[in-house]
Amino acid sequence: MTQTTLHKNTEADPFADIRPYDDHQFKEKIASLVKEPGFEHAVRYVMPDVNYDEFVQNLLTVESQMGFQIKIMGPFLELLVAKTTHGLTMSGEENYNPGMSCTFITNHRDIVLDASFLNLCFIRRKEPLTQVAIGNNLLIFDWITDLVKLNRSFIVKRDTGVRQALEAAKHLSAYIRHVINDMHESVWIAQREGRAKDSNDLTQESVVKMLSLGGPGTSKENLLDLNITPVSISYEYDPNDYLKVREFLLRRRDPDFKKSQRDDLFSMETGLLSQKGRVHFHLGKRINAGLAACASDDRAEVVRKACDLLDRSIHRGYRIFPCNYIAYDEVNGTDTYADMYTADDVAGFDEYIELQLARVDVPDITAEERDFMRTMMLTMYANPLRNQLAAKECSDCD
Repeated sequence: MTQTTLHKNTEADPFADIRPYDDHQFKEKIASLVKEPGFEHAVRYVMPDVNYDEFVQNLLTVESQMGFQIKIMGPFLELLVAKTTHGLTMSGEENYNPGMSCTFITNHRDIVLDASFLNLCFIRRKEPLTQVAIGNNLLIFDWITDLVKLNRSFIVKRDTGVRQALEAAKHLSAYIRHVINDMHESVWIAQREGRAKDSNDLTQESVVKMLSLGGPGTSKENLLDLNITPVSISYEYDPNDYLKVREFLLRRRDPDFKKSQRDDLFSMETGLLSQKGRVHFHLGKRINAGLAACASDDRAEVVRKACDLLDRSIHRGYRIFPCNYIAYDEVNGTDTYADMYTADDVAGFDEYIELQLARVDVPDITAEERDFMRTMMLTMYANPLRNQLAAKECSDCD
């Protein structure tokens, strides 16, 4: 696995404000990070049996960001896989050339683990890792900013005013193009800002518009240059499902309800540490062929075409589990897929749903509201199958 050294943080570096830390900064930033009480608390929370002093000494021996990925993050993620999943798998390797830099675009399942688990799959295969896009809304503390920038993450600025939003998008697009074309590395970005609460994964046009801004060519040429590669993420069970239906309920009561930073932190902790069942990643084909076939060079049409290609590929690539078939039949009142699950599967899934609904900490929930939450949770698990069925019916998906 090759290692690329990033530009040094000088006034000449146009991307110093958003790029990851490079190797010449690494030792200094690690030495500072391990002294942060917040970092120590997070490490002890995630690994309650850790000998922190020994952990720090091991961390201080790491010389580079790639070493951090392989020596620290790899084993940590394998521990998470062992403790919180029933296995992490990947398919579609035939669609990916590790020697080609790509822009991986995935559906958004977990705030922390979407890109981390994808990179773990690459670590297992001894293939190049990606740089990772992360929204600055999640960088609640300075030490979190240092941690993610040590972990090969670049920053998506989401707190700009309307006037600055276009410049921020151009700056981000230029950096992604720099990573792909100059550094010859791949990047990961989610298909939308924020997770689809009901798992109805649809690509946000603004993400693709941002990607089309960089480069000297037309929007189509700029997108083709990025080798956009869709990746489907499938979780058997979403640890945050009960938090999502809680949010649905609170928004139903108050359309102006907004989550707090504490809510975001708790979602991150829950997604990281709770059981997920089986987790699967599928690498789709690059969208270049379908995009090149688009007859128009109009930016709006090109962006819509790219979104359509991404959505169809992601939907087709889902791994469908028994719980998805059960939820689809229950929410539609049918037994269409009864041959895809057993009576024990149904009993286990229904028990799981009831246990998760019981965790919703909202006062004075009525019977009607509980039915609403149950329907929303079932819909969350039914939507991947519903979208896959629709995608497979299309004849022009590739």
